[in-house]
Amino acid sequence: MRFLRLYARVIAVLRPDRTKALWLMAANLLIAGLLFVEPLLFGRVIQMLADGATMGPAVTLLGSWAGVGLLGIVASIAASLHAERLAHRNRLQAMARFYQHVLALPPAFHGDTRTGGLMKVMLSGADTMFWLWLSLFRDQLGIWLALIILPPLTLFLNWRLAIALVVLVALFAVLILFVVRKTEGGQRRAQHWQIELVGTAQDALANVTVVQSFTRLGDEMQRFGAIMQEVIRHQFPVLNWWAVANVMTRSASTVAVITIVIAGTVLHARDQASVGEIVTFMGLASLLISRLDAATQFATRLFSEMPGLAAFFDVLDAESAVPDRPGAYALPAGPGEVTFDDVSFAYPAGTQVLFQISIAAHPGQTVALVGATGAGKSSCMALLERFWDPQSGAIRIDGHDIRGVTLDSLRGRIGVVFQDSMLLNRSIRENLLIGRPDATQAQIEAATTAAEAHDFIVASAEGYETMVGERGATLSGGQRQRLAIARALLKDPAILILDEATSALDAETEARVATALRRLIHGRTCFVIAHRLSTVRDADTILVFEHGRIVEQGNLADLMALDGRFAALVATQLAPAG
Repeated sequence: MRFLRLYARVIAVLRPDRTKALWLMAANLLIAGLLFVEPLLFGRVIQMLADGATMGPAVTLLGSWAGVGLLGIVASIAASLHAERLAHRNRLQAMARFYQHVLALPPAFHGDTRTGGLMKVMLSGADTMFWLWLSLFRDQLGIWLALIILPPLTLFLNWRLAIALVVLVALFAVLILFVVRKTEGGQRRAQHWQIELVGTAQDALANVTVVQSFTRLGDEMQRFGAIMQEVIRHQFPVLNWWAVANVMTRSASTVAVITIVIAGTVLHARDQASVGEIVTFMGLASLLISRLDAATQFATRLFSEMPGLAAFFDVLDAESAVPDRPGAYALPAGPGEVTFDDVSFAYPAGTQVLFQISIAAHPGQTVALVGATGAGKSSCMALLERFWDPQSGAIRIDGHDIRGVTLDSLRGRIGVVFQDSMLLNRSIRENLLIGRPDATQAQIEAATTAAEAHDFIVASAEGYETMVGERGATLSGGQRQRLAIARALLKDPAILILDEATSALDAETEARVATALRRLIHGRTCFVIAHRLSTVRDADTILVFEHGRIVEQGNLADLMALDGRFAALVATQLAPAG
């Protein structure tokens, strides 16, 4: 069954701590064994008293019983303490692995997945593993040991009384399997809607300004309520089945004790069971029923958490479309010459978006990519950053095929300024240091001064320690963009991509940002994705994209003289509105 594979995978996560885990498992088996001994000693004491034995042997047995109990208490405390530490440490490490893996996945994965849903999956998956590890080292080993060993053990003590316990275990095994089969699909559907609920809430909260501006509060609450109803619709039947299982498990203790007393009385009257054996079996029955109750509780929670756990591992199993290849090497430092050699590309399960693209960009040159939306400009630059690999052709930087170098070294050579400046909800300083974590204050100020940003930063209440808010909400559009330029300057890349870097700005702000951009571009191999004529006017080469092909290329004067597609785009921009 799938849940057994998931359980085994959770245990396998502890492999780095396997020595401590094995010691904890051994300690728990010892504790479970000591619990088995207690009913046997109790039965022996009762039998000795019934036989009229002297106090000496009885005191010895009672002393042994006390010693077993004390040893069990000490071992339980030690095992619980170390189990907590082991589980906490590995929970945080599992979250770190998930976080690192998700950050490395390509944009296509994040485009298809809600951020809120991912947070729900990470937290619930890590919490479930924490609980599974704790339950394993605290009681699950003892539970399964009891369920496996106790029934055959009782056959050696008194096979007639043992029949009642064996039948009881068999009935509960059938009950649990029945409930599992009835609830597995429903719980999976309930978990899906729970993830959808969190994702919907996160989506609305991240765009709360839009929700408020368009008076969508009522509609969003209605949507949230509808998803809540889906959660309830699928979750309640599951809860009903497990409630029945729990009630039956807890009532079994009374049934088992009564059964042992009645059967024991009849067998004692026939001289087929002693008083000590009856007392021992009552203790074993109570122990076994308590283990069955714990097993039922464990199964109840496990099957409620299993879909979330499966989602956690599904994300971890998601593979990057462009992993580092075996033998990948760091891209050597170089001037930053970029060539596209007959590159063609199609997105997975999509239509082809680039056809036989060839580009030569020399160090210090600016290459502008223009064309209608969807013409292939951004896809072309996504291939340069190796978010995808082309189906044919090759992209080289300073003669090195980028498929053969490490992703970190490749992207370390490329700086990007996006249309949306994409600032993190941290201080200005922390956002700038993303470009160069070891930068000094002097280097930071040199970059912000060149980017026309230093003055507004020092004018802020806390200067470089000022928090920018979520996605830079406390700053104006021009301020955010100048910080993005300063971040790229600080990184000092050989290759630069400007992705519609000024298209969202007004004319006055664009003029200030343009000054910073000219400083950023100087001496670098620069690719500019743009629609505005003002942005591409000074480009050394303009590439005109149409339906995934380069249909024209040249400088501004050459393309205007050609009077082709580029000239038509310019005429459209210059045409009066209305």
